Amino acid sequence: MEHVLPPKTSFNAYIDGRHEEAADGATFETVDPSTGKVLGEVTAGGAEDIDRAVKAARRSFTSGVWSRLAPAERKRILLRFADLLEDDLEIIAQLDSVEAGKPITDCREIDTPDAINTIRWYAESIDKVFGKVSPTSSDNLAYVVREAIGVVGVVVPWNFPAVTLAWKIGPALAAGNSIVVKPAELSSLGAIRFAELATEAGVPDGVFNVVPGLGHIAGKALGLHDDVDAITFTGSTEVGRKFLRYAADSNLKEVSLECGGKSPQIVFADAKEDLQVIAEDMVTAAFWNAGQNCTAGSRILVQNSIRSELVELLVERANKLRLGSPADPGTQMGPLIEASAADRTIRYIEEAVSAGAEIAAGGKRALPETGGYFVQPTVLDGVTPDMPVAREEIFGPVVAVLGFEDTDEAIRIANASSYGLAATIWSRDIYTALKLAGAVRAGTVAINGYSEGDITTPFGGFRTSGFGGREKGIEAFEQYTELKTVWITLDR
Repeated sequence: MEHVLPPKTSFNAYIDGRHEEAADGATFETVDPSTGKVLGEVTAGGAEDIDRAVKAARRSFTSGVWSRLAPAERKRILLRFADLLEDDLEIIAQLDSVEAGKPITDCREIDTPDAINTIRWYAESIDKVFGKVSPTSSDNLAYVVREAIGVVGVVVPWNFPAVTLAWKIGPALAAGNSIVVKPAELSSLGAIRFAELATEAGVPDGVFNVVPGLGHIAGKALGLHDDVDAITFTGSTEVGRKFLRYAADSNLKEVSLECGGKSPQIVFADAKEDLQVIAEDMVTAAFWNAGQNCTAGSRILVQNSIRSELVELLVERANKLRLGSPADPGTQMGPLIEASAADRTIRYIEEAVSAGAEIAAGGKRALPETGGYFVQPTVLDGVTPDMPVAREEIFGPVVAVLGFEDTDEAIRIANASSYGLAATIWSRDIYTALKLAGAVRAGTVAINGYSEGDITTPFGGFRTSGFGGREKGIEAFEQYTELKTVWITLDR
């Protein structure tokens, strides 16, 4: 079963309310990772195209057609936008599935509904976020407000195209900003469709711009642009560092980063009676989206007394996962995003085995006859904390199992990573669970079930997993607004 691009698919940039080709006519190929076949040629925006989009965004912001629109009117338009996204759910789901290799059932039932809910949530929050009055003497009055920051550059990844886009544009648009989106070159088409529907909903021209392109060209141009007030980026830590340099080399724009992770799943022996449930949950956490998830539970830390039993259950469930075409509603795990990702994953597995780890499940490429980039869900046992598979983000379907004796050792191993995005703790002892929740250095800690929270809870990481703000929750507004104090002297 092969994907077919849905109707209404545009491959061009979207600038100032209309489709545009690149100024120099450049394009790049977008590929179906389940077959390796080219889907089409996408506009490859360059510095000139980014500049056009930023100028359109600045003009719209300065004019006030969106930034000074009554909050109730912005709310009405964004709710209409969410309704149109819902009407278009199947098209958006198909676009993300075909370009990113995501199982269509996940796109239909999880990703796209989540994106729609996010836009609605931030639309509803517009008239519920207030400033404050400072306690001053009777001679003065001071009030503190948040204002839209201006032109926001939005750089999104390929692994959850609709969701991460919505997490960023929801609060950015709700706050009154104008935006320039640089989607990942591996999954650009959904972002273009979002912009088209925003215009149809009533978002003024120039407020929502999308410029596809290569990261080292279009992304760099956006990061270096002196008229961009803020950049929000989700992707690798390596590229996140580049955006910090771009900000330093230009106008010191605000930068918010959500980068990589190496999330531990920690299982204590007191949860032994729940191992069946735990194994099922862990397989989802590790292999959802073929492990191409920044919070993937790719490190399993298990108390040694139950280690062999848990590994046996993990292997049983990993081997049952159904690999196949993302277009098949029964597929549970699709391909990796590109050939180099599959090569990298296999290399990590081979290096771990050479260092003494054992392949308990998987460990090989799969479905070679498809031409796609499939790798079996892989469980590595006998992993030690110093191995790269225990420390580095693989972004593939590989989970490393490490043993520990006591709580202190579990904490040491969990924190033996430069990342700090998420963690999951399994224990029936509330004191143990809460002690670990406080000790593990991670932005989201889930207890007795893998989770990233919901739209009401902030999401982001510690250390090299990112900084500068949080996605989701009311807290997300902070990265898209400026704090202003107004001080009034009375009795003069």
